[in-house]
Order: sequence, then C-alpha cells, then structure tokens
Amino acid sequence: MKAKNIRFFSAQENEPKAEKKASTKSLPTGYISAAGKIVFPSAAIEELGIEPETTRFLVGTDDGKRKIKNLYLVPTDAQSAFSLVRTGRGYSLPLELILTKGGIDYSKQKYVFTASIFQHEDSVGYALEISPEQAIEKVPYTGKPRGPKPN
Repeated sequence: MKAKNIRFFSAQENEPKAEKKASTKSLPTGYISAAGKIVFPSAAIEELGIEPETTRFLVGTDDGKRKIKNLYLVPTDAQSAFSLVRTGRGYSLPLELILTKGGIDYSKQKYVFTASIFQHEDSVGYALEISPEQAIEKVPYTGKPRGPKPN
C-alpha cells in the first residue's frame, strides 16, 4: 500500500487574527439631543476610556470654519472647562449656544457623531465628526397581496 501525503495543521493556524478584529471594530458613536446636548452612551464613554465624574474638557472646532463639522474635546484640569453631566443611561455635554452659533439646527434635525482619539500636544483628545442622521427608507412590499380577493 502506498503512503499518503498528509498535511498536519499547527495550533497557531487555528487562532483568529487580531488584526482583522481591530479593523472591523466600529468607532464609538453618540448623538445631539433636541435640547442641544452632546450625548455619549455609557458604552461609548467606556470604549473611549473617559472618567465622566472627574474629567473636564476644553471644547473646540476647526479654526476659520463657519459651520461645525468636527468638535474637539481635550481633557484639562481647568475649572472653567466643560464637564460631563449624568443623563439617563449615559452622559451629556450641554453646548446649546455653541452648536447654534456653529450652524447646527439640532431642534429640527437629528445629528449623530463618531468619536475618535487624536493626539493634541502632550495629551490625548477626542474628535467628534458630526453629520446629519441618514433616514432609512422603507423598501416597498413586493410580496403576494393578502386578504380577500377583489371581485
């Protein structure tokens, strides 16, 4: 009988790759409430590594732009900085006047943001990319009509 060529696998070949998992991971998201507050869900706060009770932020935007597309939050120890407020299951940052002056009409349209981490001088900051929420259009029903048959 002829010997068969068999390829054996190692234990390392069966382990999932960490790179693929990290690249498919989505960025933390939140939204702007109808009262003009930047709302961070608890999961986003945890994912970003923010300590909401003690952290204060300097809030900024891109210089020279009229409309706000990005908000930058940089942690600081200054007493005049913005602090997070506990609301429901998450935390919020009240910025009503800043958002209104920046051209965001949060009372008529819902806005969402994705948060990412960036390096600012010697500290780590958070960049919030703001965009209007995309309405999901309902697909028309194309199946068999139900109910009694018309005469």
